[in-house]
Amino acid sequence: MDNRGGILSAVQVHPLADVQTVNIGQGTRIWQFCVVFEGAIIGQNCNICAHVLIESDVVLGNNVTVKSGVQLWDGLRVEDDVFIGPNVTFTNDPYPRSKVYSSAFLPTMIAKGASIGGGAVILPGVTIGAGSMVGAGAVVSKSVPPHTIVVGNPARVVGNTRDQG
Repeated sequence: MDNRGGILSAVQVHPLADVQTVNIGQGTRIWQFCVVFEGAIIGQNCNICAHVLIESDVVLGNNVTVKSGVQLWDGLRVEDDVFIGPNVTFTNDPYPRSKVYSSAFLPTMIAKGASIGGGAVILPGVTIGAGSMVGAGAVVSKSVPPHTIVVGNPARVVGNTRDQG
């Protein structure tokens, strides 16, 4: 049963998606032109929209929405009930170089119930706190406390999600 009391449906993978992992929870939908690497873990009742790439060392919780044009790189952990807007950019290497590969990537954590607006950039090694909101186009270079609203470049605190209706 899902968190709304309904019966979960089978996993739905569009025939034009390239999904190599078997770690996908019931009720999850993966749309066309997605690439999901072997080893990735995707929870129940997720919606992975078109044109999303998910690397091997990525974990998504339950009820996660990933809108189109997002790449989820190794080291990313996303807890339950997270919204990732269209064209959000995650990075995992603070000093990238062509043909030079890190042996370990900085972990990035998106905590339960957080929302990230379209076009935001999330730098490696940060935590987006539970229930927080990142405004569209923000550049997050430092961790965001729980229930905080951040906007701008660099992202700065402008409010608290507990104050919102």
